[in-house]
Formats: sequence, C-alpha cells, structure tokens
Amino acid sequence: MKHVHAGKVRDLYEDGDTLLLVASDRVSVYDVVLPTPIPGKGALLTQLSNWWFDFFTDIPNHIVSTVDLPEEFSGRAVRVKPLRMLHVECIARGYLTGSGLKEYQATGTVSGVRLPSGLRDGDKLPEPIFTPTSKASEGHDEPITFADVVNQEGREVAEALRERTLEIYRRGTEHAAGNGVIIADTKVEFGWDGDVLTLGDEVLTSDSSRFWPADQWEPGRAQPSFDKQFVRDWATSTGWDKEPPGPEIPADIVEATRRKYQEAYELITGRVWG
Repeated sequence: MKHVHAGKVRDLYEDGDTLLLVASDRVSVYDVVLPTPIPGKGALLTQLSNWWFDFFTDIPNHIVSTVDLPEEFSGRAVRVKPLRMLHVECIARGYLTGSGLKEYQATGTVSGVRLPSGLRDGDKLPEPIFTPTSKASEGHDEPITFADVVNQEGREVAEALRERTLEIYRRGTEHAAGNGVIIADTKVEFGWDGDVLTLGDEVLTSDSSRFWPADQWEPGRAQPSFDKQFVRDWATSTGWDKEPPGPEIPADIVEATRRKYQEAYELITGRVWG
C-alpha cells in the first residue's frame, strides 16, 4: 500500500484501484492537530460514520467495504472509491453557535444568509441554513457564500450541494432527536464518482458535528456537548493563540473527551460500545 495523504485526523492509502481511509486518534481544533491523541477516537469516529452511511442508503457514498481491511486497520478504517473531491466544505446549521454566532453578531448574517435579530448562543434557527466554507489545503477554512459556490462550481452543482447537505442534516437531526441528541450543525464533503455526486469523508460524527444533550439545551449560553467542542473550550481556556503548535492535553481532559465520543455513539446508534 502507498501512503498518499495525511490529513488532520485521517490517513489515506492507495490499495489497487481503491483507497483505505484510516482514522487516527489525533484530534484537531481550530485546524491545528494537538500533540496528544484521544485513545480509541479513530475507531469511534469510523463506526459512527459507518452507521450513518448505512442509515442514508439512498444517498450515493464512497464506501466499498467496511470489513475487507488489513488487520492493523480493523475497526478504524474503510475501503473507499477514489473521488474527485469538491473544494467546498458543506455545512448545515440548525442552531446558532460557534463561528456562525460570531459572524451573526458582527453582521446579522451567516455566510450571506440573513437571520432574525436578537438571536442568542444556542438558539434554534427558523429553518436549517447552508453555510459553506472554503476547503483550505493549509491554514484555516474561511466562510464563503452560496454565490461563491455558484461561481466556483456552477449553479446546478451548487444547488445540488445545498439540497443534499440540508437533506442529510434534516434526516439526521430527526433521528438523533428521538434519542435525546440535538445536532446543532454538521459538515459534509462531496466528490465525483464519474458523473455521480457522492458523499465522501465522514458523516455526522463527533468531529464533524456539534452534538448537544437535548435535556440540557438552554439558549443564551454555551451548551454541554458530546463532541470535540469540549476540547476546543479547554484549549481556548489555556490562552492558546490557535496557531501551531497546540497545547498538550491533560489526562483528565483526554479521558473526558473519549467518554463524550463514546456516549454520542451509543445514544445515536442504540448500540453499546465495545
């Protein structure tokens, strides 16, 4: 196998006419990989993403096999089709928080979408919105508008990306809500398999989404979470300037993060981890 790419969390290997997408235990916040891994994180992300890929059976995805894998990658890898990935991070938001909240507070909009006045941190939006970002090979992804996606990819493709992203978000949030989890927002990525727009990378995981316990949701403050927002908040509290290198994560934060990833997996899938 040929190692062809190392992302912030995943490694990509060429194996014949397929690729192996291997999730590591690395954790990335603010587009910086922190030096301390979260044991078991790669497997938890992979298995949750696989569960969602099965859930969205009618949406074309890149999965070839979740079992035909080298033994050393078992549980934390998938065999996938090579896609021509689009250079757009497709984000759906149903609640206002994070970078979207900061942009809203400054402009009244998020990625060019105007929102009602007076919204607070954690408020539910009138309807989910599509708020894409650039896909930077280095440095930070930057917010872009739907018009920017049209200029980059053409109107037909831009509309398909928006429609498919919001469909995944709506259907995912409906399932998660029945299990006591709010999905505040999520990021998905698409590529071309021939001429078929195809879901790639991961879907509705604790790295790509904000998961909140529904019974603790209280707009007007930061929400408790089942995702890497917990690590983001800790990293910010250290006074770190969000530029490399990132801070070492203490053992208690590592273990609390692992538990949150496991709890998200168990609540959403209804399965017991391990």
